[in-house]
Amino acid sequence: MLKNKSYKVSIVMGSQSDFKTMKLCQKMLRLLNVKFETKIISAHRTPKRMYEYARNAERNGIGVIIAGAGGSAHLPGMISSLTSLPVLGVPIESKKLKGLDSLLSIAQMPKGIPVGTLAIGEDGAINSALLAASIISLNDTKIKNNLKKWLSNQSKSVKKRPK
Repeated sequence: MLKNKSYKVSIVMGSQSDFKTMKLCQKMLRLLNVKFETKIISAHRTPKRMYEYARNAERNGIGVIIAGAGGSAHLPGMISSLTSLPVLGVPIESKKLKGLDSLLSIAQMPKGIPVGTLAIGEDGAINSALLAASIISLNDTKIKNNLKKWLSNQSKSVKKRPK
């Protein structure tokens, strides 16, 4: 990344049903005042859209991509194969295998196709936004300060003794 350039996070998901989980990324990024965009891009149903998106993401001011995917979960890996930007994969919980299929699909990328893999479901969505913000904060002191404040508040919220 270049110094002093304001990058945004791109949140993508394979289908509308994934938004229930991925909207938590938006919520966290808003809290941290990180610019973002949100799109539905399917590796299987809209491959041309996915290709154009991934090839042009950096040119479009994207600094980090968060890709949520369920089932075979090809979206994060396919995007990673087309860009040098950091890609964070969020496995979406499925009915049949509870997201384990998605987790393994995202985590088991072949060498040369890196995808930072987060936890299944809501925890993964929230942590992906925090991780994306920390990556963006390497070149943005406002985001760094917002992230430090959020982390400090989280620490302060933990009680010292049970009640």
